[in-house]
Amino acid sequence: MKIGLAQMNTGNDKAANIASAEKLIDNLASSGAQLVVLPEYFNFIGPEEFWRENSEELAASPSLERMRKKAVEHSVYLHCGSIMEKKGNNVHNTSVVFDPNGDIVATYRKIHLFDVEVPGGRRYLESDIITPGHGLAVFRVGEIIFGLATCYDLRFPELFRALSARGVHVILLPAAFTMMTGKDHWQLLLRARAVENLCYVAAADQYGSCPPNHMSYGRSMVVDPWGVVVAQAGDGIMAITADVDMLRLAEIRKSFPCLDHIRRDMFE
Repeated sequence: MKIGLAQMNTGNDKAANIASAEKLIDNLASSGAQLVVLPEYFNFIGPEEFWRENSEELAASPSLERMRKKAVEHSVYLHCGSIMEKKGNNVHNTSVVFDPNGDIVATYRKIHLFDVEVPGGRRYLESDIITPGHGLAVFRVGEIIFGLATCYDLRFPELFRALSARGVHVILLPAAFTMMTGKDHWQLLLRARAVENLCYVAAADQYGSCPPNHMSYGRSMVVDPWGVVVAQAGDGIMAITADVDMLRLAEIRKSFPCLDHIRRDMFE
């Protein structure tokens, strides 16, 4: 399967963001991508006081409806990065995956929330608005099993090991990874998660300056089960593709069967 990653520079103009996503999806579909992944918060990034008013219910989301139509138009699987989901009194950071018929095949609400102060003094408190999720999400396309994670989840190997235990071959990770942490940790963590779980990791990141004063690292990439970066974006808004080679994955797992050596009796 060919995976396509859309690297965006999302801002506070929803219409412009959605149009940018559609253009990138068109580009990736024309390049042969069978599954397209958008970055975290693909439809809106702005000051926290506007988060709630820009949240959308999944069943009545104008943003997701536009994405659903794109999945059908191009007959692709489409991972819509994430949006701010309004669910009752809560707001979640939620990922939705459409199949080529426009049906939802997976929904994931981000588990680990970004409450940190990064080098340089910028403080983030995602939990001020966002309610964490409580479940894992996987879906299957033919023989390939995909698992979902989002941005800050990358720092928690327990989640990736739990997905591995569910048989995943590829983990999809939309992100808006900060510039300060990204330059030191982004590739390091993506490669570590791939190597630890002998799986592909495909990560679509935001790039550049986003309001009010957020700077995302970019460098969207696909890493194979041996930790080799098989595709990587540069600076700017762009689209990249990479092939998921199931034969290579099977060969690596056979020749280096560390997943079979986990002492589950010690850790469960």
